[in-house]
Amino acid sequence: MTRVSHETYLHVAGVVYVGLATNLALAAALSPLLIALLVVPDVSSGWPVLTLLAGALGAPALAAAATVFASFSADGTTTVLRTFARAWARSLRRAVPLGLGAAAVLVVLGVDAVVLAGTTWGALTLPLLAVVGLLAVAVAVLAVVGLAERPGARVRDVARPAVWLAVRRWPFTLLSLAVLGLLAAAVASRPALGLGLGAAPLLYVVWANSRWSMRPALGGARIAA
Repeated sequence: MTRVSHETYLHVAGVVYVGLATNLALAAALSPLLIALLVVPDVSSGWPVLTLLAGALGAPALAAAATVFASFSADGTTTVLRTFARAWARSLRRAVPLGLGAAAVLVVLGVDAVVLAGTTWGALTLPLLAVVGLLAVAVAVLAVVGLAERPGARVRDVARPAVWLAVRRWPFTLLSLAVLGLLAAAVASRPALGLGLGAAPLLYVVWANSRWSMRPALGGARIAA
């Protein structure tokens, strides 16, 4: 029987720790959203506010998680909470507008969809509204990951190529959107389980896809933890 080396045990333990610690940090960063989900009696009526809150909180949280993943992948760094906190604080000024912008687009498109539902115009425009909304989220995700990889970059320096690359590398974009949708559904239905167990592995997939998609724009830039 093949024996597992001590280094393998350490690596597995490191992966588990990074995942659990990242989930804890994400829960702290998204705690206002979790409280809102518990306080709002009817999510279906309060979805615009929840969407804006998710965008504003989710973007810096994603940037911080991306920094943790990149640091661990590069040199096995397991100082998760410190790395997450620093990256979160550093990304606030640029990531929050990206998240809010994408969320605002979703709210406007959602209101339009409700108004147009059941009408002739609705049958023609609803697919277009859905595509625009998904593209807005995809561009924001790519741009946030780009900012995590290049902390000194301007928002427009990563947002512009993100628009093209989201379309150019659409299979990765669709996979990331599907994973984000799964995470959002898990958090909305079971916040403790969604963030406590599923957030880190699902966001790792989103980060890996987005990092690959943004490679032409990022070049050989390395994360600054």
